Amino acid sequence: MRTEALIFDMDGTMIDSMPWHAKSWVAFAREHGIGMDVSEILARTTGRTGVECMREIFGRPLDDAECEALVHQKELIYRDMFSDQFAEVAGFTAFAKDAAARGLKIAVGTAGDRHNIEFAMSRLKMDPLPLAIVGGDEGLTGKPTPAIFLEAARRIGAAPERCIVFEDAPFGIEAARRGGMRAVAVCSTHTPEELAGPHVIAAVRNYHELTQTNFLETLDVAIA
Repeated sequence: MRTEALIFDMDGTMIDSMPWHAKSWVAFAREHGIGMDVSEILARTTGRTGVECMREIFGRPLDDAECEALVHQKELIYRDMFSDQFAEVAGFTAFAKDAAARGLKIAVGTAGDRHNIEFAMSRLKMDPLPLAIVGGDEGLTGKPTPAIFLEAARRIGAAPERCIVFEDAPFGIEAARRGGMRAVAVCSTHTPEELAGPHVIAAVRNYHELTQTNFLETLDVAIA
């Protein structure tokens, strides 16, 4: 199968942010009297859009405006916590640059909102920048539906079957499968077993492992 594009999830895949999302969920839940354990919160929310997360966590109907206000509050906590500790998933920017140099189209498909995207991208300083970034506040359904990944593929003019999705969460791995895309499991927060699937072609802890195994060199790259 020729490969035309790589589509990256953001949190836990491009940036090592999931511990800080966990900490911010703990603080947010405490403030709102939510007794749910953080592991359950993460299992129920990771990959979903902010609006979907709030309806899931509060367990009652919330209108869009209320959800958006709650998302803004929670993500402010996250960005404040993570700002001084910001880090990429090891080797990411070098890997993405190498992939682009080989003619692969690079895109981002994340459930994160535009504020978290700007926060991450301003610190990563990717060169070159992704050809498209699809966020979770654009009105698309979150993962495990494939809408975000399919829109990323559409914007860069790549057929889904020629895309490889990089993901760290079960919902994202499932979204790739539903979209007809292959996947690489980035095991920064989950085990390879938790991210397994017939479409998963590699499972790694970070991008150094992909570089060391010559992952990009093994791809049959379809260059337009």
